[in-house]
Amino acid sequence: MVEYSKPWLPVEGQVDRLVEHGLDVGDREHAARVLEAIGYYRLTGYLYPFRESEEHVDDDGRTRIRVLGDFRPGTRLAHAEEIIDFDRELRMLVLDGLERVEVAVRMPMGYVLGRSAVFAYEDPSLFMTAFTADGTDVRDPKPSKHVQWLQRVRDRQAGSDEQFVEHFRTKYDDRMPVWALTEILELGHLSVLYRGMNQKDAEEVARAFGVPGKRMMASWLASLNYVRNVSAHHARLFNRKLQNAPSRPKIGQIPVLDHLRDSESAKQVYGTYNALAVIAYLLPSIEARSTWSAQLASLLRRFPATEALTIQSLGAPEDWASLALWQS
Repeated sequence: MVEYSKPWLPVEGQVDRLVEHGLDVGDREHAARVLEAIGYYRLTGYLYPFRESEEHVDDDGRTRIRVLGDFRPGTRLAHAEEIIDFDRELRMLVLDGLERVEVAVRMPMGYVLGRSAVFAYEDPSLFMTAFTADGTDVRDPKPSKHVQWLQRVRDRQAGSDEQFVEHFRTKYDDRMPVWALTEILELGHLSVLYRGMNQKDAEEVARAFGVPGKRMMASWLASLNYVRNVSAHHARLFNRKLQNAPSRPKIGQIPVLDHLRDSESAKQVYGTYNALAVIAYLLPSIEARSTWSAQLASLLRRFPATEALTIQSLGAPEDWASLALWQS
């Protein structure tokens, strides 16, 4: 481990550093204001695709790409500003779509579980064994995923100021029926609970959204929760490699998503585009007149492309705009 030894730099010094690496900052006072507004590392994260690179052979004899410290000739600060603005609009639109998904998923989950028991979420027998079994590591035993989930949900209840939650708190000793509880759950809570549901119940929920099976729906919810967290915390989204990439349907399962199988490149498998496509597919089952896909398509057409950065940086196929998924 190496100890960090670089000195503190004033904003003017940060501008100098960018210029030294080949960035055309234009007006230096404006560049300083940009740095003051968003920070050096956030800015250079957006500038990363514009850095020089070279091929090299690793110790195993494989050819790799090494990203260098300097920017490609002609790289301007204005490029980064345009991408930052695009990414901000993308995050806002994604959050708008995921709000609708989150709210819509709550109802069928509470409805299906409630049919088995009023307090179904408390009953381990209604869930998969993998969800309810305690950890097996004797050195560091952990409670089951179910118990951990219940604790998170109790914390959520305790922090809620919704009137109906207060009603259950004061009249029913804070014990809520599952169909009421699900209405205060966030996408992360719902994703974990869904994965723990038994196959029959989970598939009934999946069918409500036109999703062919529990495994795919569970993957989608986990992926969309990851994207939601990235967006909600204002992190760079457009060219992010998804840690939880949504499962891609087999050819013919969901025809409008067949194109997600066209490439096995890491950029397309783990690119943000796949999550955007999933949201676009889900929303019409929630709101028949949804215009979200049209709004997103309009934004993607305005992607500030350059020679070094294209719409493919999201993992989108070259012909994305002609695909049925994006036709109004």
